Amino acid sequence: MIRKALHIAALALLALPLVAGAVAAQEVRLYKTPWCGCCTAWGRYLAAAGFTVRAEDLEDLTLVKTMAGVPARLQACHTAVIAGYVVEGHVPLAAIRELLDERPEVRGIAVPGMPAGSPGMGGPPETYTVFAFTAEGEIRPLAAFRGERRL
Repeated sequence: MIRKALHIAALALLALPLVAGAVAAQEVRLYKTPWCGCCTAWGRYLAAAGFTVRAEDLEDLTLVKTMAGVPARLQACHTAVIAGYVVEGHVPLAAIRELLDERPEVRGIAVPGMPAGSPGMGGPPETYTVFAFTAEGEIRPLAAFRGERRL
């Protein structure tokens, strides 16, 4: 019963900015599990860059990711909503700012998995790709990064 109530609350919170579309660009709704330190670190990374981060801790993010339209192959450990866009995983600030400045017709952007050295992750940086995805399920690479540096 409690789990169902949490899922319903998550869906309501997720749907609001998507329907409203008028959410301030600086507000981030971050959906994460309560035990994930890298998700918390990514939220702090955005807060340090001037975003207002509102974290929602949930035991299971499957329903959030499904309702947000995140393709299975792009899923990561957390899902965020910023100005009506879905931001999945450890996406670097440069890619988020580009998304918000250019306002492309996509559902969101994603960094699948948990690449070492990406924002919020420790370890030596590895090369990873930021992808864009549409509501229709199209996926395309946007840019390659190593750590926070665009390649």
